[in-house]
Amino acid sequence: MRHGNKVNHLGRKTGHRKAMLSNMACSLIEHKRITTTLAKAKVLRGFVEPILTKSKTDSTHSRRTVFSYLQNKDVVTELFREIAPKIAERNGGYTRIIRTGFRLGDNAEMCMIELVDFNDIYTNEKAKKTTRRSRRGGSAAAKEVVNTTEEVVSDAVIETSEETSTEDSTDSTENSEEKEK
Repeated sequence: MRHGNKVNHLGRKTGHRKAMLSNMACSLIEHKRITTTLAKAKVLRGFVEPILTKSKTDSTHSRRTVFSYLQNKDVVTELFREIAPKIAERNGGYTRIIRTGFRLGDNAEMCMIELVDFNDIYTNEKAKKTTRRSRRGGSAAAKEVVNTTEEVVSDAVIETSEETSTEDSTDSTENSEEKEK
């Protein structure tokens, strides 16, 4: 039974695990996306999200607290200058884990962990605002559009019937000319 075993030790001693998570968090902040195993990504998410929350308040105390976890002055500067303003309005959920398949050597499940606000593909799609469409009878503008489409369709039907009648008359004249010969 695993009562009270909340920490995934990742097969490492405490010092090694803390150093590895600190390095992975620095890489994530620096590159905005890293590829790793699923188990490490899940542990990293629990490690880096409180750091990102702490970076929302730019004070000397929060900078020193974040530096005590990351131990990299350049990464702390980038975190407070570039990342913190982008995530300021987000209430948690700063990272996304995307599974990418299995590693060839040992068949470990691999994934990408990325910062949510720095993915251009997803953020551009959500930026496009769609209008809500009602299923009810609705506005007069919608009725006008329906009326104009009905008129266009009826005009097209009349034109096609005229074309077919002219084609029939030309066919009949050709047939009568052939009979005369």
